[in-house]
Order: sequence, then C-alpha cells, then structure tokens
Amino acid sequence: MTVKRILDEKGRQVVTIAPDMAVRDAAALLAEHRIGTVVVLDEQQAIAGLLAERDVVAAIARYGAECLDRRVSDVMCRDVHTCSEEMEIDAVMEIMNSRRARHLPVARNGRLVGIVSIGDAVRNHIRAIEHEAREIKAYIAG
Repeated sequence: MTVKRILDEKGRQVVTIAPDMAVRDAAALLAEHRIGTVVVLDEQQAIAGLLAERDVVAAIARYGAECLDRRVSDVMCRDVHTCSEEMEIDAVMEIMNSRRARHLPVARNGRLVGIVSIGDAVRNHIRAIEHEAREIKAYIAG
C-alpha cells in the first residue's frame, strides 16, 4: 500500500506550528489534539522541524520547567526525514525503524501534504496480514 492511499483513507490534516511558538503552547496543542508530534513550518511554509512529546520531555530534563517558555526552535528536531506519497508503507516502516521515528511528514515538491505515523503503518500491516490469512483459509477450504 502506498502512502497516498493511507492519506486518502485517514485524511491529510496536519497540526503545524511556527518555530517561534513557546514550547508551553506547543505542548498544549499536542494535548488538545491528542497527538504525539507537530510539524514546524518556517515563514515560507517549508518543513523546519518536528516537535514530539519526547522533545518536550528531554527539554524539561535538560533545562527544567523554564524550557516551557523557550521557543520551539530551541528544542525541536531539525533532522527531519520525509517520505513521498508514492512510497510503499513498508519502505516508510523501514525508515521509521532505522531512525527510531514515530512520524514522517509527507512532502510533495518540498511542501507538506500529510503525515504518517507508526500507528498508520502498523494498522496497514495488520490489515495485510489479516487479508493474507483469509486468502490462505479460503485456499485450504476450497
């Protein structure tokens, strides 16, 4: 299954923030939307980074509670890997596994068009296994 198909099924909405947003406000957005990561976009709407729950926790451990008043750009992950809509989800899972990433922004021509999570990938994998099991059972019974 391709990333495009997953995005077509789940939707393409992505919560984004600016790099100058306070970490406190970004953490509130994570909680409000019940998500683990937000995409940070620069003034040109290009992907500047990701801010994940674990980045907030690491910042608190490093700087204490005052990190909540810092800018997102001070604590976000700047080394962002993206994927394309044409990629197969198995390839995306390999990237996530090798990078220990839970989310990958989906880009087209350098612009954000969606995001896939490890949960999206696992759901797809389970569906594929269940489909294969049904086919094997039908073959055996048939």
